[in-house]
Amino acid sequence: MEKLGNPTRLEVFHLLVRAGEDGLAVGDIQRHLGIPASTLSHHLAHLVAADLVQQVREGRVLRCRPNFARMNAVLAFLTEECCVGVGATADQGDGPTRGKGAVEEQVAGKRV
Repeated sequence: MEKLGNPTRLEVFHLLVRAGEDGLAVGDIQRHLGIPASTLSHHLAHLVAADLVQQVREGRVLRCRPNFARMNAVLAFLTEECCVGVGATADQGDGPTRGKGAVEEQVAGKRV
């Protein structure tokens, strides 16, 4: 989920999660965070592409909502093996490691 690796995108997503199911209009996000419109648009595009944010047009207003199903799939992936310990490192050649593609596949497979 490299899309959340950017501090601004993480801040936008966090704000939308706090807003809940209703989400926020793009202008409201801009006012809350003090982000220039073009910068906010860029970051929202990344969040939409990652399916973490959904946008709905309501007349002249573009409303952004967090995709809670996708968020929950990411959280489930991150916590599914919590506290089970770790085996040998990849350097020792004792087992496969999860690459970025494997992570994306597993998270996508858990989508509701």
